[in-house]
Amino acid sequence: MTTISPLRDFIVEFTKIHDSDLPPQTLQSDGASLLKKLVSRDDWLPEEFARPSPERYSQYLLHCDPLERFSVVSFVWGPGQQTPLHDHRVWGLIGMLRGRESETQFTRDADGHFHATETTFLEPGEVAALTPGINDYHLVANALNDQTSISIHVYGANIGGVSRATYDPDTGAEKTFISGYSSEETPNLWDRSRERQAA
Repeated sequence: MTTISPLRDFIVEFTKIHDSDLPPQTLQSDGASLLKKLVSRDDWLPEEFARPSPERYSQYLLHCDPLERFSVVSFVWGPGQQTPLHDHRVWGLIGMLRGRESETQFTRDADGHFHATETTFLEPGEVAALTPGINDYHLVANALNDQTSISIHVYGANIGGVSRATYDPDTGAEKTFISGYSSEETPNLWDRSRERQAA
């Protein structure tokens, strides 16, 4: 049986450190430690936020801070699915919950063209960070061709409402987008009655 309490605990603790007025680098570092703890176990994500779509990867909103200072999202990748080359324009953390994910980083020349630099892989329990101006251009994919992969992302805004861009790696052509979310539902973090009944 899944229990939502690890996600609730993460959100409570992340809100506390966010409210501590830490420098962005410290917030990201402390947040990465919390996210690592969250993705160290795989028994809390409700099934409806872990379902792949046959058409494209899914982005499910798990929580958005009331002031839209940060959001928590599950990315669900069907076999072989990937993003286009894109940016974020806010800081981000990626924690691998299930499966395996590849990330190819890109640098952008002064003339606007992109060059792939390295491809790394995230395994369950691992966390990576994104920072605008440092490593904000990337292409992410499910590294498995025969199963679903799921990663948990934390962003420094309501990521589904941020105007961002995808890019053509060959020409540098930019296309703006606002991603939105794959579901109109969010998990009910605050109904503790089920936990008490189960106990």
